[in-house]
Amino acid sequence: MTSIGLFLSALCVLTLGGIASAFHRKPGRGVALWGAGITAVGAILSLPPAIGVLRTGKAAVFSHPWSVPFGTFSVAVDPLSALFIILISVGCLLSAVYGMGYLEDSPNDRHPGSPWCFFNLLFASMLLVTSARNGVLFIMAWEAMSLTSFFLVMFDHEKASVREAGWTYLTAAHLGAACLLVLFLLMGGGGGNLDFDRMTAPAGPAMAGGMFILAVLGFGAKAGFMPLHVWLPEAHPAAPSHVSAVMSGVMIKTGIYGLVRIVSMLGAPALWWGWTLLVIGAVSGILGILSAIPQHNLKRLLAYSSVENIGIICIGLGLWLLGTAAGHAELAAFGLIGSLLHVLNHSLFKTLLFLGAGAVKHGTRTLNMNRLGGLGKRMPKTGLAFLFGAAAICGLPPFNGFVGELFIYLGSFGAVSHVRETGILGAGGLTALLSLGLIGALAVVCFTLVYGMVFSGEPRSPEAAHAHEPSARMWVPMTLLAALCLILGLAAPLGVTVVAPAARELLGKPLAHAVLAMAYPLLVKISLIGVIGVIISLLLVVLRSRLQSARRVEKAPTWDCGYIAPDSRMQYTASSYALPVVDMFGSLARPRLKFFMGGGDFPEGASLSSRAGDLFRTYLFSPLFRCIETVARALHGLQQGRNQLYVLYIAIAVLALLLLKVR
Repeated sequence: MTSIGLFLSALCVLTLGGIASAFHRKPGRGVALWGAGITAVGAILSLPPAIGVLRTGKAAVFSHPWSVPFGTFSVAVDPLSALFIILISVGCLLSAVYGMGYLEDSPNDRHPGSPWCFFNLLFASMLLVTSARNGVLFIMAWEAMSLTSFFLVMFDHEKASVREAGWTYLTAAHLGAACLLVLFLLMGGGGGNLDFDRMTAPAGPAMAGGMFILAVLGFGAKAGFMPLHVWLPEAHPAAPSHVSAVMSGVMIKTGIYGLVRIVSMLGAPALWWGWTLLVIGAVSGILGILSAIPQHNLKRLLAYSSVENIGIICIGLGLWLLGTAAGHAELAAFGLIGSLLHVLNHSLFKTLLFLGAGAVKHGTRTLNMNRLGGLGKRMPKTGLAFLFGAAAICGLPPFNGFVGELFIYLGSFGAVSHVRETGILGAGGLTALLSLGLIGALAVVCFTLVYGMVFSGEPRSPEAAHAHEPSARMWVPMTLLAALCLILGLAAPLGVTVVAPAARELLGKPLAHAVLAMAYPLLVKISLIGVIGVIISLLLVVLRSRLQSARRVEKAPTWDCGYIAPDSRMQYTASSYALPVVDMFGSLARPRLKFFMGGGDFPEGASLSSRAGDLFRTYLFSPLFRCIETVARALHGLQQGRNQLYVLYIAIAVLALLLLKVR
């Protein structure tokens, strides 16, 4: 069977197998084995074609006439598609294995097969989004992806907060889809054909700029660009953790895929395109991590962190377009390669972190960080895996998050160091450097807070005190993802090799080869230093073990400053730890603080609590939708339910059109 045949088989297996899952009526391991088995077969069938395309650089294409207007049923796997197909397949496969254990803890007795039905249909729709080469087919796959993920978000629909999160997500998804529908109609022109290979470059810079804005709005709503991100911190905490992992790890990347794909079809970019993405990326990155720091719900914090990382990717894409528009090929190449690398790496460590959050919820029944603590002793496997993910998301070597950001830094430094030759690009490079530096510093604050509140210290509640490790089906996928985060950091050229074919397709082979040849020696040195550091660390662990083997090791309390036993009240809370940063950026984070201190020389009690809302939801979208609701209620009187009145409306409209025609 040909590679494209294998890929189409994967789509069929996932679709038919997913639908069949809905007919499972008996709860138990059978439905989980069936659902996860379908995911595994789909991943096994979809991975070889994608890997083959990355290895050879040759696209696999299938096109067939169909009865739907505006072109043909056209599917293709080229290097850019192949990169995203691999990320989607690996993320869905590991999350499905994890989901077998996770869903056992919260069975759906009424429809036990529905989560697996929608999970596999989501998998299939994401594969189709990245391979569709026809506008109608793309929109159909895009809508299927939105609807299936909506039903997964609504898994616990009995809760009012979950229903609100689901409807918020669905509204954002359809507003984005409306922009994409207009975009494809404009790209199709007057030819009546929406096949990608039949579309022509827009006529004039104004039309191209309008299409670019539509692409940013349509794909940015899915990716989580600020201020279009408001659905992420609502939907991710509501969904089951393995679904949150897929949505944040791979689904929001389809927005990045679509933006890169469409922008590459719009012809030569203008400078303001690059500045637009650069500013969006800087705002999303900085405000995303600032919004994450005051959060108390672990998954909500991780959702805002996804907005931050999408901002980093967007900064790289902005440098790509700036360099392309100004003819600075090196800046364009470093920006694009850095973005693609961060897409790859973020899909791994963010999937790991969401799965870790699910394990915490599974073991403690809570995600409130102020009620956690001390889980490192009670859940050591989860704690170590989460530590790897936290280090990776902070961009710390020797983990993989460092590599993609390094490329963006190199491009930015190059633009700034040659400011006389690059002109305005120097300002772009400086903007990227300052933004990345601030984002990185705040990310370290954020994830030291997370790890300290959740895994260090003493338990802050009975739930944390009685925490337990999840089953092997849950911690094995986390272990594999943690290992990949370390391997792709220690073997940095390996990750670059994965994204290189897509970079060559978008940049051209000579430029991509030149930049990669420039970066490879540095990557090899970084990898070598990382490997040496890991080896030394392992040797020290072995040496310590040997030295202790001949000695009697006893456990005794440390110097306790006069306290008999440690108490959770002696520890920082999430609110108190975050307070200095929140106070410093109070005008941007805008948390609501509540502080109490008892009176007298020996106050009986003191407390500090904070509650952080979303800046754009509070001050932009809520007033906007309240205004729309007011107008809609005012116009509601036009709906009288009387047919005669509706006929009158039609007659008035026809008369108005005739008068306009006469004039």
